[in-house]
Amino acid sequence: MELRVLQYFLAVTREQSISGAAESLHLSQPTLSRQLKDLEDELGKQLLIRGNRRITLTEEGMILRKRAEEIMELVQKAEHEIATSDDFIAGDITIGAGETDGIRFLARAAKTLQEQYPDIHLHIISGDGESVEENLDRGLIDFGFMCREIDTAKYEYLKVPGNDSFGILMRRDSPLAEKDFVVPKDLWDKPLIASRQMIRDTNVGKILECNQEKLNIVASYNLLFNGSIMVDEGVGYALCFDKIINVSGNSNLCFRPLLPRAETPLYVIWKKYQTFTKAAEKFLTKMQELAV
Repeated sequence: MELRVLQYFLAVTREQSISGAAESLHLSQPTLSRQLKDLEDELGKQLLIRGNRRITLTEEGMILRKRAEEIMELVQKAEHEIATSDDFIAGDITIGAGETDGIRFLARAAKTLQEQYPDIHLHIISGDGESVEENLDRGLIDFGFMCREIDTAKYEYLKVPGNDSFGILMRRDSPLAEKDFVVPKDLWDKPLIASRQMIRDTNVGKILECNQEKLNIVASYNLLFNGSIMVDEGVGYALCFDKIINVSGNSNLCFRPLLPRAETPLYVIWKKYQTFTKAAEKFLTKMQELAV
């Protein structure tokens, strides 16, 4: 399977037509069609459904599109890293992270580093712990920012100063809003909204000191902003970290901490034996300095 042919395949998926892709690639339509047919023969699977007006992907075609995009991203990253000269430090640093106020630590490190190396750029890709680890394992990101237990057999890590605190995001007119804090028992009979990761890891039950199956979890979120909209519309109470949603001013929402205090540590992780770019090395050094 050649990179060139994968580029052809991705062009067809973007244009949704062989003629449009052939034009963008400066190829004849018969040449492109033959290359795609050879690719399908090589894999032994039909990748494209050729309609009158547009091309659609089979299930195998959708799998190949995802993997081909990852492959081309890695190729571009490798080309950029190799092309960077020894006497000029520049490049992109990519971090996968969940929603947490701890991102401020990364921002401080990036700002300090960019004062010395203005051509270093930071990119944060949002996702839950599972997607962060998956992208890290595939080499699509340099670091992961985690608020969960670390698999120390696979990853090196840096403990970030401070912890994230759990609490409840609710409407200001909710009965529990009259309290300065909430205790787990207050929520056992309430409609709850929690992150997919917390539900999957059964952390909702652990945090609220109750069998998770007995709790009334009515909705889930991946990004808390979406969860906050559900709270605002009266769907339920969101179990979440503090300092993510702005509840000041005229906001209809408020946040109440949980007691006893429920916290989770924060870590920056990277693959064991990972080879860093010069930019990533400088960034790791800067984080280590700030973490002391």
